[in-house]
Amino acid sequence: MRVEVKNLSFVYGQGAKALSVRALDNVSLTIEEGEFFGIIGQTGSGKTTFVQHLNGLIKVGKDSGSIKIGEYDLSDKKCDFKSLRSKLGMVFQYPEQQLFGDTVFDDVAFGIKNFMPEKNAEETEILVKEALEMVGLDYQKVKDKSPFELSGGQKRRVAIAGVIVTKPEVLVLDEPVAGLDPVGKREFFALLHKLHKSFVKTVIIVSHDMDAVAENCTRAVVFSQGKVVCEGTPKEIFSDLETTNSLGLGFPVTAYLTARLKEVGVDIDSDLTVDGFVNEIMNKLCGGNE
Repeated sequence: MRVEVKNLSFVYGQGAKALSVRALDNVSLTIEEGEFFGIIGQTGSGKTTFVQHLNGLIKVGKDSGSIKIGEYDLSDKKCDFKSLRSKLGMVFQYPEQQLFGDTVFDDVAFGIKNFMPEKNAEETEILVKEALEMVGLDYQKVKDKSPFELSGGQKRRVAIAGVIVTKPEVLVLDEPVAGLDPVGKREFFALLHKLHKSFVKTVIIVSHDMDAVAENCTRAVVFSQGKVVCEGTPKEIFSDLETTNSLGLGFPVTAYLTARLKEVGVDIDSDLTVDGFVNEIMNKLCGGNE
């Protein structure tokens, strides 16, 4: 499903001028089906407010722009948000805090009961089993456990299973690797790419982790003060470290090293992924020969 946003604005505390805050200011952007898309910016730049519009947690106000996601017009009061949310999954920061069921099975099955009430017990079990195995958990070992007995990493995987059990076409994640160590981050993004190659056609992540954006995203936008101020591939966005710094962002290690090498006369033209950067270095060392 294609995501098309035009002139979207949102004000917190509208009506109380002294307390109002313009969180989004005339935002327009398009996310094509199939992208692994990044949304970056400082805290308070409007990123989370923006993604909360994508599944109707925050409704598009009158004369406040438009959002179309596939066949769904979120600006239309008649929009079927329940159907939309079965196709666009939302994973919040620290998703393990979304767990609530008595058992892992109950927690993951909730989405089926909510969005697919026509499924019988046997069909529900099949879908829950598929979702848990997709996120790398042993169905027989965890299905009857309380989700609160699991490790932190397992809890996060159960929470993801509860979102993907309906096989959404679009998956939106707000700071998905917050609190994870480097190994946990790599494993989590490996999971997201696995889902992206399966039934999730489009992945959208909000992240403060510039290395993760450079390594995983095909394209990204930068938010600042409620506006989209920069858009492109990670390579395009991080090509100017001064501009990146002026927006209050960090930058990928590969972008920093590329800039430092350029200062000493070594031009590296990589996509800023670690593999791309290392391959360019090796080509330079080997004189361009394999």
